[in-house]
Amino acid sequence: MPRILLINPNSSAATTAMMVSIAAACCAGRAEVVGATATRAPAMIVDAEALAASAAEVVEMARGHLDACDGIIVAAFGDPGAAEIGQTCSLPVIGIGEAAMREAGQSGRRFGVATVTPALVASIAALADRLGLSAQFTGTRLTPGDPAALAADPVRLVSALAEATRGCIAEDGADAVIIGGGPLAQAADQLQPQFAVPIIKPIAAAVAQLLQRLSG
Repeated sequence: MPRILLINPNSSAATTAMMVSIAAACCAGRAEVVGATATRAPAMIVDAEALAASAAEVVEMARGHLDACDGIIVAAFGDPGAAEIGQTCSLPVIGIGEAAMREAGQSGRRFGVATVTPALVASIAALADRLGLSAQFTGTRLTPGDPAALAADPVRLVSALAEATRGCIAEDGADAVIIGGGPLAQAADQLQPQFAVPIIKPIAAAVAQLLQRLSG
């Protein structure tokens, strides 16, 4: 059975455990998922400077596990270090941001992002541009308040993300909405029943695409 390394660029072991659990469920017995947690980053990356700074440690963690895994997921929405890992190793590597946008943009679909981090809006737009998806990207809708405090309150987080998602659909014309962030994975699981359009869950998207590459 292939082994997938899920790297959490945030320094929260609890978040890593949650994301590994979700990824393992998405694998449905087709792969084993193990986690690795950053130690030099904040518990939750909320700005572009911390996102960029986390890349070096992500690459270090990947290199330290190359002999013990068959594929790698970088589980922060800005995909820090993912491109560098892909350039220096032969294993399949995917970031959850890239995976989510590729799934959301299938068949020319217009998509938006609902998330909690206002300081990462430019980074999200830049990712869509790098992937050649800017014409389909309807923009980012944000929840109010402090991102870390909101993420620590699951009920309020789901409610706030639902409101942002409604804005993506009703006001921006999105045909699909990405819940943008690894630490938001549990909330993303709860949102789909509230909406008729696809709610894209980045970890699930990354697992599906990585399994496809591993089986090819």
